[in-house]
Amino acid sequence: MEHRTLADLRAGLDHIRQSPFDGGVIELIVARPGVDEREIVAEATLDPEHGLVGDCWRTRGSSSTDDGRANPLKQVNFMNSRAIALLAGSQEHWPLAGDQFYVDLNLGGENLPPGTRLALGTAVVEITDPWHKGCEKFVARYGEDALRFVRSPEGRELNLRGVHSTVVVAGTVRTGDVVRKVAAT
Repeated sequence: MEHRTLADLRAGLDHIRQSPFDGGVIELIVARPGVDEREIVAEATLDPEHGLVGDCWRTRGSSSTDDGRANPLKQVNFMNSRAIALLAGSQEHWPLAGDQFYVDLNLGGENLPPGTRLALGTAVVEITDPWHKGCEKFVARYGEDALRFVRSPEGRELNLRGVHSTVVVAGTVRTGDVVRKVAAT
């Protein structure tokens, strides 16, 4: 895969900014059954204890917790589909980012601050606070300029690397489902 230059990536910002602020669509769902494994699924079950059922989130643990256990604030990850299309090109390269949901929705902090709840399918998730900043694997897959882009002031403002969430209501989600903001109950 050819890595995009920072200039090419910045040229795509206006298109990303045109993402819907509500009522966006799930473009792709990816389960990670094991480390560096990806399975594209048309339908997924979200569960408050397990996250995306069939994903390794819970069993692989996290370096962001003191005890190495899975971080409940990073249970399910979302990435803007316009951003990943710009970074990766072909949809076959999207899953390499490591997120479970690729959505045509503005994930920026002003639109989806921590605590915002999203209904997708019959499930509800809550956006959490940790910054999704990208890692060495992200650089290896999309390039140094991709990391600079998602960590730039514009990238941070729009959460171009994506956002973390936790499942608050179990349910079923399908590709093509609409993602809507909902009030906390």
